[in-house]
Amino acid sequence: MKRCIYLAVLLLTASCTARTDHNLNSVLWVQTAAEYPANCHQAYNSALMNIDAAIADSRWTGALEQTNDFSDLPPAVIFDLDETVLDNSAYQAQLVKEGSGFQLSSWDQWVGMRQAGSIAGAVEFINYLQNQGVEVFFITNRECRKRSGSASPCPQEKDTIENLNALGISGIKGSNVLLKNEYADWVSEKQGRRAYIAEKYRILMLFGDDLGDFIPGVQNDIAPGKRREIAETYHANWGTKWFIIPNPMYGSWYKVLKTPPSTYLQGVTAKDSEK
Repeated sequence: MKRCIYLAVLLLTASCTARTDHNLNSVLWVQTAAEYPANCHQAYNSALMNIDAAIADSRWTGALEQTNDFSDLPPAVIFDLDETVLDNSAYQAQLVKEGSGFQLSSWDQWVGMRQAGSIAGAVEFINYLQNQGVEVFFITNRECRKRSGSASPCPQEKDTIENLNALGISGIKGSNVLLKNEYADWVSEKQGRRAYIAEKYRILMLFGDDLGDFIPGVQNDIAPGKRREIAETYHANWGTKWFIIPNPMYGSWYKVLKTPPSTYLQGVTAKDSEK
């Protein structure tokens, strides 16, 4: 009996370790590696080098959804929020420590704390845009949902704006933050919200940490190889009109993998080893 209990404990411990280790190195890299903020600065510095030309060129647009006559529209830049402007690695680290996974309840509690940090380079670049008269929009899959003790149908919007304010990003109104489910057709796919902004603004640049922040229809049921092909199709946009922030912790890149993900690992073949 004791031996059975001992084996059960070992199996439970191994299971918890497997769940924890799934994201351990990813979160450690984001929170400790000098290479991570260096990558972020690289993206925002590259954008800074291109933004004045984008503002001056009335034919310049960075959004695939910009199909209207946009030359006379005022300029705007669209950002994803989480892991693009806001650093939520503390939440991810807590999940690793607890051996737990993402849950809407714990995530909403974190959003309500308004304690997300800033991604390196983001605040300075956004401030520059605002000083140049460029409108700033945030398309986020932070979800509008009722919260106990709040009369607001979307307390997440106020939480997000106040979090941004605390980081030095001011002048953000509710209309600048487009949350998931804020309207019935604002689903996790962001194409509709980009098109909504494109009706009134010339979208100069897009910033995100997920392929879906730039290209529609790439977040579900598409093989990793196909997603790479699609990204390569728009190679000229990366670093000029589109700027992606590294996020190894979560995202559609991981969701599209079949179980077990280890089957996608490509090691050295016998032929390669003979070279």
